[in-house]
Amino acid sequence: MLLRLLSFLLLQGLGGVLGVWLAPQSLEIRGGLAGMLAAGTIWVLWDFTRGLRVLQWLRDDNLSEAPLKLGLWGAVAERVRRAARVREQATRESERRLQDFLAALQASPNGVVLLDASGRIEWFNQTAASHLGLDPKRDLLQHLVNLVRDPAFTAYVAAGDYQGSVTMLGRLHSSSHPVRISVQLHDYGQGRRLLLSRDITMFEQAEAMRRDFVANVSHEIRTPLTVLSGFVETLQTLPLEASERARYLDLMAQQAGRMQSLVSDLLTLSRLEGSPLPGAGEWTSVAGLMGQLQQEAQSLSAVLNPPMTGPAQILDFGPAPACELAGTPGELHSALSNLLSNAVRYTPAGGAVRCGWLLHEDGRGEFWVQDSGPGIAPEHIPRLTERFYRVDRSRSRDTGGTGLGLAIVKHVAQRHGAELKIESSPGKGSRFAIVFPASRMRRLSQPIALSDAQA
Repeated sequence: MLLRLLSFLLLQGLGGVLGVWLAPQSLEIRGGLAGMLAAGTIWVLWDFTRGLRVLQWLRDDNLSEAPLKLGLWGAVAERVRRAARVREQATRESERRLQDFLAALQASPNGVVLLDASGRIEWFNQTAASHLGLDPKRDLLQHLVNLVRDPAFTAYVAAGDYQGSVTMLGRLHSSSHPVRISVQLHDYGQGRRLLLSRDITMFEQAEAMRRDFVANVSHEIRTPLTVLSGFVETLQTLPLEASERARYLDLMAQQAGRMQSLVSDLLTLSRLEGSPLPGAGEWTSVAGLMGQLQQEAQSLSAVLNPPMTGPAQILDFGPAPACELAGTPGELHSALSNLLSNAVRYTPAGGAVRCGWLLHEDGRGEFWVQDSGPGIAPEHIPRLTERFYRVDRSRSRDTGGTGLGLAIVKHVAQRHGAELKIESSPGKGSRFAIVFPASRMRRLSQPIALSDAQA
């Protein structure tokens, strides 16, 4: 400011001196005044021109470099440029934070929809688009209630009470792929609302499975307990002969064994679900495993089909491959034993049960069991590994099954990276197989006969 004043006074002085020097002697004073006036006018015009340059610079919105470096207008331009740069940097930082915030919302597993005071959509993430069937290009600034026509949601919005949530079907819902979502609105800002959606399909299915599990366990235990309590009451109240008492005690022992098997399978499932995945450092001989399975199958077949009651089952075991299997020995034995015992249980007297291994060219190993039993209808096959699922409940109880065997097999296969395959046709028997990955198979030098493995 001082430099500006000095430049004005200096120019006034020069104008006055020049006016005195150019004017006649009698008009020196007037010439000096005229020179000062002319110099002041020139300074004002020059200053006005500088101001116009700064104004035009501001209008052009190009603040990369100030048009003037010196003087008041140069200082003004430089201060404006600095303030603009600071504000531009702050704007970019705010934009970056906003984008980071929106990216975080976009990555949220829950659906997020921002609504204005009129209920129009301002923004939503991809999860909300999937839950509610929204289109990012078409549905922005549209009223949400016009796009989501579910009666439960419409009534929820109309009620205006957002303390709780509402459950409705997702846009991708179908009979084969059910989708249920929970939606809740939250007020924020000046009349705005935040909608959160959450896929609760798995929670509802888990709750349904829990209820079914409790009901099935209760049902499975109630029947043998009823039989046991009835026999105990009979033994306590009626005088029985030794043969009758022995028969009742034998039936009671069968029911107690059934409950013991059920508890054992439940504990096995619980242990499988709660323990860490098996490593690949513990190797089990396939020949030794097959030898154990053969002995168990022969014993079970003899119990279920006594020689006096009819023809015996045909049990055919192929040669054990010269290889080892990586995993937890107890789990592997449980899974393979369940497949084999199921085949023995459901194959009638005189039928055939065959069992063996296949070594694929890519290194995978396949344990398979094939029977000549009644077979399974196609609609039942997808649900065979569900807990307590039975094709024929009465037949399952007669054979002593708990309904948990294939569930155990599925868990063991998943824990070892294997695949459970089921092929069956009514009246033609069934084939069950577990295909282990090549990483869990290790070949040895030569095949081992089952007789040698058992010895």
